[in-house]
Amino acid sequence: QVQLEESGGGSVEAGGSLRLSCAVSGLTFSPYWTAWFRQVPGKEREGVASIYSGGIFTYYFDSVKGRFTISQDNAKNLVYLQMNSLKPEDTAMYYCAAGRPRSSRPNANEYNYWGQGTQVTVSS
Repeated sequence: QVQLEESGGGSVEAGGSLRLSCAVSGLTFSPYWTAWFRQVPGKEREGVASIYSGGIFTYYFDSVKGRFTISQDNAKNLVYLQMNSLKPEDTAMYYCAAGRPRSSRPNANEYNYWGQGTQVTVSS
């Protein structure tokens, strides 16, 4: 049984940092991509970043480039999202997902396995 469990969310002021973690069990990373998505009420879930094979391939949504870093610890089956210089518009529920998409740009419809999410709130 595949399980993904996120942790590390919380409330921070603008300019602060958080590191999200995703513990993955029941599957090996290769040949899956893992990704972080986020969603605010009333909007579609959007892909923030994705990673394949320990970082050989990565993708970042334009608005987080240079601020967020996705990484993967294959030995511990963990995926991280380091978020720096946080902005109020980064406020959302963040989800970890695994799948075999056709491209690096994360599309929620192409990810089969999901965690329950962790809330990130950035105040101005």
